[in-house]
Amino acid sequence: MPSYLSLVTALSFLLVFGNAQDPALQATPIATNTAISTTYSQSNVPTGTPLPGNYDDPLRPQVHFSPPRGFMNDPNGMFVDGNGTYHLYYQYNPTANVAGNQHWGHATSDDLYTWTNQPIAIFPGGPTEGVFSGSAVVDVNNTSGFFPNQTDGVVAIYTINVPENQTQHIAYSYDNGFSFIKYEKNPVISPGGTNPTQFRDPKVIYYAPTKSWIMVVAYPIDFQVGIFSSPNLIDWTPESNFTHHGLTGLQYECPNLAEMPVEGGSGQINESLYVLLISVNPGAPLGGSITEYFVGQFNGTYFETLDSTTRLTDFAKDHYAGQFFYGIPGSEDQITINWASNWQYTNVVPTAGDVLGDGFRSVMTVPRGHYLKDLPRFGMSLISYPRDIMSIVESELAMNHSLGNGTVFLDYSNVQSGALYFEANITGLTGPESLDGTLNFTFSSSVSGESISGGTFLSSGDVWLDRGHTDGFSNPYFTDKFSATGLYNEAVGAWKVSGIVDRSVIELFLNGGEKSATSVFFPTQPLNIMMLKVSGLNATATASVGVWALKAAWLDQADVNGTVVGNVTGGNGTTNAPTLGAVRLF
Repeated sequence: MPSYLSLVTALSFLLVFGNAQDPALQATPIATNTAISTTYSQSNVPTGTPLPGNYDDPLRPQVHFSPPRGFMNDPNGMFVDGNGTYHLYYQYNPTANVAGNQHWGHATSDDLYTWTNQPIAIFPGGPTEGVFSGSAVVDVNNTSGFFPNQTDGVVAIYTINVPENQTQHIAYSYDNGFSFIKYEKNPVISPGGTNPTQFRDPKVIYYAPTKSWIMVVAYPIDFQVGIFSSPNLIDWTPESNFTHHGLTGLQYECPNLAEMPVEGGSGQINESLYVLLISVNPGAPLGGSITEYFVGQFNGTYFETLDSTTRLTDFAKDHYAGQFFYGIPGSEDQITINWASNWQYTNVVPTAGDVLGDGFRSVMTVPRGHYLKDLPRFGMSLISYPRDIMSIVESELAMNHSLGNGTVFLDYSNVQSGALYFEANITGLTGPESLDGTLNFTFSSSVSGESISGGTFLSSGDVWLDRGHTDGFSNPYFTDKFSATGLYNEAVGAWKVSGIVDRSVIELFLNGGEKSATSVFFPTQPLNIMMLKVSGLNATATASVGVWALKAAWLDQADVNGTVVGNVTGGNGTTNAPTLGAVRLF
């Protein structure tokens, strides 16, 4: 859970740092094995039915996930089930358009782009509780003992936040993650660290060599990630701490650990390493929140980095708290979804007003595929690309395989989604002496003239993004320009820029995801004109450009008023236990 609700506490303890070997920093495991139901509820929060939402707003993205209404932040509990369905839970306030009153919202998808809103999955247990960030796993071998008659039982592991402390809890599901029963003897881990209110965001994986469940969890103001092991998801043993690495900001949050293939992407695996994500907020280099990552080896007890380099997942400002999907083998490209916002301004962006039901706040990124690649001079780096983006193409708008020094100009005002994907490839680069020219793009409104733009310089390797020419939002923290530097690889002989523009969010990728940028933007009028220009290329080089319209994944589900109602059938997937239907058991 990002630090919006705990920032004051964090500042109070900013000068108190723990020692990685200090027993006081090791949290206390608690165990037993029974179940509980509670009846706490709020009259304005529906149970057993999803909230409806208006998905026809001009700022509502069509291929990015957003909540039906209210406020959303971190992705939580993401897993892929045995049917190939992806489950996304998320930090959700169903009662206001600002952060607070945390529940676990829920949505499902078969393609990671077309989402079905489901009923809220996990509710607070009382008026002072918040269900903060966490993860979910499929307990196929029934290590927990909760699922004697099935192999698809789901266990959620999450932080409960109350004024006195933050503790780690579990809940289990017989119906594929649609409804949960809270474990009677929660919490399973009580806080350690220097402050009991600063201990959160457990991410759990299964480590086959030791037949153990592994948890990484943040001690935010101690700048530590605790590593725990368990045979059964109930009894947890502290193993080690990963301490004071990289950018610390004022807090560590949302750690994630995943095994990752090296080089080449899907099916071309030389070896695998582990990647540890840590989200930092506040105190990012550009202000607010950011995610960094470390590449290393993991032996079931310790995570050891290959080097001391700090690497960021994104060079813009709206890419935070990403989580890897559970259930994808470490030999395959891993998949994340990230929160596309920043804590410096997320509560006031213009996608919602003051009244619940007036819009929504926050979107997720598109699904990102990931593998590791040893880049020249940068070393082992996390590649980040839009997963299966061509699967949601509606039509081809432009294609030129020999553009050279030229311009592509198109009007996409008739594209229902207002969402495009584009690629521009410069090939025929023969060496450093051929690195001449620029590639620039602009998306603009034919009505207001507002625009976003970006591009790259081949000679320097710089790639940039500018959202400063849209007029729908003004905020001192809403930084307008971003840039990063890539390196030309002579063995490849090419330079590539691609991107997704979706009404109020853009995701930009350099060289297939060696660098990426995620940025929200808020025009007063829809963007509907695209221009992409290549100029100054060396005589040996040429450019090819493709532009595709993307499907209106949300509006395709909407009624004539633009309302999407979600899953109201009560269907909770397959189960080997009695169905719980729409009854909330917690």
